[in-house]
Amino acid sequence: MRRAPAPLAALLAVLLLTTACGLHPASAFVPPVEPGAIKPVPGLADVRVRVTSKEFTEQLVLGKIAVLALTAAGAQVSDQTNVQGSVNARASLTRDDADLMWEYVGTGWVTFLGQDQTFPDARKQYEATRDLDAKRNDITWLPPAALNNTYAVGVTRESAEKYGLRKISDITKVPQAQRTFCVDHETFGRDDGFLGMLRGYGLAYGSDIRQSAVRRTSVGVLYNSIASGVCTMGMITSTDGRVRALDLVTLEDDRTFFPAFNACVTVRGELLRAHPEIARIFAAISERLTDDVMRGLNAEVDVDGGVPVLVAKKWLVSQGLVT
Repeated sequence: MRRAPAPLAALLAVLLLTTACGLHPASAFVPPVEPGAIKPVPGLADVRVRVTSKEFTEQLVLGKIAVLALTAAGAQVSDQTNVQGSVNARASLTRDDADLMWEYVGTGWVTFLGQDQTFPDARKQYEATRDLDAKRNDITWLPPAALNNTYAVGVTRESAEKYGLRKISDITKVPQAQRTFCVDHETFGRDDGFLGMLRGYGLAYGSDIRQSAVRRTSVGVLYNSIASGVCTMGMITSTDGRVRALDLVTLEDDRTFFPAFNACVTVRGELLRAHPEIARIFAAISERLTDDVMRGLNAEVDVDGGVPVLVAKKWLVSQGLVT
């Protein structure tokens, strides 16, 4: 049997250990890749591209997909993935500490551009976000992937049947003593998150939903908290692999409160103008990323214990994009 070289074996051991502990190492190890359908781009040879991401599973996988794809194309990639929080990751892009990251249309529109009038049509929402961010910040939004990682309210199948929960406006069917929510720290206060959703559905925080009934927690334990009955309801995201694995029911957003959260590569305009071929690299990736594909990739990490960078490479290889 062929053994891994000692340094590589040591790195893999660290990755396995940290994954077993529930951590997702982002920058410690990037496996080698060779071109596949993504070919070397002469104009990118020796060009430094700084890739960033947020810290949750989907962002780590998408960030590593970007790192590996650009590496296969010949760029000199600086891996700056795994930044804590949306605001911090985005700030690294706008202040020229990073060049490129995957971002969500709804987050861009509401959180970063400060807009409160959303568009039910996903294409119009993308175009509005793209145009305003380009004008204000010289950030280019490449065409969106099909995957829409929107917020949702999740419950167990047992709770859905017990209380007759089918849509978000059914929340008031739950007796107030059982009207409990689990929410991750970032989503809690966002205008497009928990408190915004309550306002959008005419629910008062403090009376309709008692403050003592809301448990703020980390994303890492959120889904199991809902599934185990710690909370009757929880704020989830639609492409998280644990939704399917834990058999959670997603309530219909019957007032279409949540904007589209299609994932796009966002890139500094200066870099894209100098190297427009970057857009072609990611076009081949975005067209393959659907909700189902992303749920599967997320589940490989959160359910099966995979390492994000290895999950990213496995998928790119399976698509023939890299070898």
